[in-house]
Amino acid sequence: MAVGLQGRISGLKCIVRAGPADSPAVFREDGPVMNGIDKNLLDIMVCPITHAPVVQSGDWIYSTDEKTRYKYPIRDGIPIMLVDEKQVADPEEFHRVMAEAAEKAKQQQKD
Repeated sequence: MAVGLQGRISGLKCIVRAGPADSPAVFREDGPVMNGIDKNLLDIMVCPITHAPVVQSGDWIYSTDEKTRYKYPIRDGIPIMLVDEKQVADPEEFHRVMAEAAEKAKQQQKD
């Protein structure tokens, strides 16, 4: 049995669930958010240390600050933006993720 919490994030009605690991962690009125953090939430998130904007790649949230290259895990659909949980991405990984994020942003502008 899942336990839920309802609320509003940037005008979107969301339900955050605590349930089985294979169930989506967040539902929106227009359907589940399974493969990523909601774009509206991601747009307002920043690195807790550098305050740089962040991007998501897989199960990680990456700070866009090239000097630090910090990344934070996503567990059960929840970004863990705690200083103690941060890791440093190696330069190749960081540049690959930033290139993918730039390409994704270009695609979204075309659509």
